[in-house]
Amino acid sequence: MTRTILVSGEASATVAAATALHHAGQGRRTLLLAADDPHRAVDALLDTRLTAAPAPCAEHLRAARIDEQAAFRDALAGYRDRLAPALDLIGAEPLDPEELTPLPGTRPLALLRALREADAEVLVVAAPPPGDLLAALALPEQLGRYLARLLPEQRQAARALRPLLAAVAGVPMPADWLYEARTAATAALTASRAAVEAPGTTVRLVVDAETHRPDELRRIRAGLALYGHRLDAVVAHRALPPTAADSPDPWLAGLAARQRDRLTALAGELAEVPLLTCTAPDLTLEGMAAELYAAGSPAVPPAPEAVVEDRLAEDGLLVWRLPLPGADRGELELVRRGDELVVGVGGYRRILPLPSALRRCTVSGAGLADGVLAVRFAPDPDLWPRSLR
Repeated sequence: MTRTILVSGEASATVAAATALHHAGQGRRTLLLAADDPHRAVDALLDTRLTAAPAPCAEHLRAARIDEQAAFRDALAGYRDRLAPALDLIGAEPLDPEELTPLPGTRPLALLRALREADAEVLVVAAPPPGDLLAALALPEQLGRYLARLLPEQRQAARALRPLLAAVAGVPMPADWLYEARTAATAALTASRAAVEAPGTTVRLVVDAETHRPDELRRIRAGLALYGHRLDAVVAHRALPPTAADSPDPWLAGLAARQRDRLTALAGELAEVPLLTCTAPDLTLEGMAAELYAAGSPAVPPAPEAVVEDRLAEDGLLVWRLPLPGADRGELELVRRGDELVVGVGGYRRILPLPSALRRCTVSGAGLADGVLAVRFAPDPDLWPRSLR
């Protein structure tokens, strides 16, 4: 099983590089991947120019950069021959591979491809900012849903009837290559989703010890839980050393005391999620790795799991409990849509299929307490099978 750590937030490149060195130092075959690094900070940290091909940087450690352009070209390569007849028909000249440049939105797809194709015991990713990372990790589920609605799987079984249907309906039916493309896209999305939801995949957030915004961190944490992602740790970088609180300089001592109070409050809010601190920004990567992981690398936490509580005997209700640590009641959105529940929190939204027991119920209310959303369902006799009424 590959251990995948997606490091996102302030100074993610530095923390990702130190994390990769830590795992490589334990003798594990480690790959450091620069996924969103416009200023090539990882290159500067490792004193090398990264390319799409993983290159050795230290013992047991290789590093690479996502080649968004190559990923875009490869994605279109399979459709070039199929599109050629249509382009010829309208007199258009196809683009050469060298002319193709990535379009907006291709970077998340390149990240997903890298996650499913990585070959390492430990994969450490210097990931995009938290909002962009969440959007990228949600893509396999969202795109899979769109494909299922637009090109349902069962329609492929009617290939032999398509000429007849075209004659009867008087309109051309989709060509075989469209369904072949759907099959290939579904396979790629399934592999990406498996990598994203793998038991060893976690997210590690990095915040500035002095300037982090607690409300923003709560919103990101709630978004991660909504999509079922594991938060294994929060790293506070640029923290003042403990000795700063005893400084003879009153300004520095006051700053250290305020920062200590902020970090104590943050640790209490995170509860079971470890809070790691890195005090000196001028440390070497090896020194930063030793400071961050002096107590060992954070363990992989269990995935947030929704459960149905049976309270029929006591209250005549079934309660669906969804873990949403950090969620704000004022930013919560709930919509019942057939056999699905649309849940929105802090700008993030996910469509959740209802467990079978709840599909024959009506929503009677909801509440948010202690980071858990409890949606109450009352059985509806009109929806029961006739034999059970």
